[in-house]
Amino acid sequence: MVSCSSEGSITISDVIEYLFCPRFTYFMHCLGIPQREGRLFKVQKGRALHESKEKTNVGYLRKRYGVTDKLTGVYLSSKKYWIRGIMDEVLFLDDGSAAPLDYKFAKYHNRVFKTHKYQSALYGLMIAEHFNRPVYRGYLCYTRSGNKIVELPFNEKLFQQTENVIQNIFHIIQKEQFPEITGNKKRCIDCCYKRICPQ
Repeated sequence: MVSCSSEGSITISDVIEYLFCPRFTYFMHCLGIPQREGRLFKVQKGRALHESKEKTNVGYLRKRYGVTDKLTGVYLSSKKYWIRGIMDEVLFLDDGSAAPLDYKFAKYHNRVFKTHKYQSALYGLMIAEHFNRPVYRGYLCYTRSGNKIVELPFNEKLFQQTENVIQNIFHIIQKEQFPEITGNKKRCIDCCYKRICPQ
């Protein structure tokens, strides 16, 4: 469990930015410098996808994964983890559990990226807290691979790693501590902060 910061809760997007590079958290929350990500093609397409009504066939989900009901465009906020976000879909399964379904404007390359994995786990923690149901898995729908659905098993290790990420983000914000740069220097090439970020 994390303690509330004076800045309040953070968003799922904040977590994704931190995973891309921890310095995003510092520039955005400590210095108040917004990123100009709205111009990026992939971000724009991702937003359009989330705003569209083209969702995976309900009958298919029910047959393959035992979905008994679902909610779409669900806004949740957590008092336990001090995080908030909008989920594409919350699925209720026939074993009494629930699961997040997240749509990705991306191709599936036989592995789930860390950002997708942690985002899904965060959704899982929030669903468990809000609906008081166990959450054993999450689902990712890769729209650029023919709406391929990938099942992501959850475990305590993944949930703990996810909580650690939240703790690290709040530590940067509360202490106003300039973090280490990402280990993947390729991300620096097109970074919106590269002109002000010391390498």
